[in-house]
Order: sequence, then structure tokens, then C-alpha cells
Amino acid sequence: MKAFRRILGVFWLLLAALAAYFCIVEFGLPKFATGKQDDLVFGIIILFVLTPLIVLGLAVFGYYALTGEYDD
Repeated sequence: MKAFRRILGVFWLLLAALAAYFCIVEFGLPKFATGKQDDLVFGIIILFVLTPLIVLGLAVFGYYALTGEYDD
């Protein structure tokens, strides 16, 4: 079971990297290019609020699973 948790830790870290890519490249930056005020506000919220919350949450969870913090 410990090995499975460590494998899932790697999975969560990869998922964090994938989420960072999609939040920045696919969702956040294209909103700045449209020039509309609604899209600009939504892009700012995605880039500066949601992306750090999502990525850091997944990365910390994956790091703890990878280092064995959940083994006890």
C-alpha cells in the first residue's frame, strides 16, 4: 500500500503540472488577448487566484504522498 501511495504522489505532482499548463496557457492567457473587460477580469482571476490554489494544493498533496507523510 505504501508503494501505491508513492505512485499516486507522482501522479498528483504530474497532475499539478498539467493543471498549471492548462490554467495558464489554455484558460488564462487567451482571455487577455480578446480585449473585453469581462474576459480580462476572468483571466486575472484564473491566473492570480485559481491557478496558485489548484497547483499548490495538488503539488503539496503529491509531495506529501511521495515523501511518505501519509504512511502512519
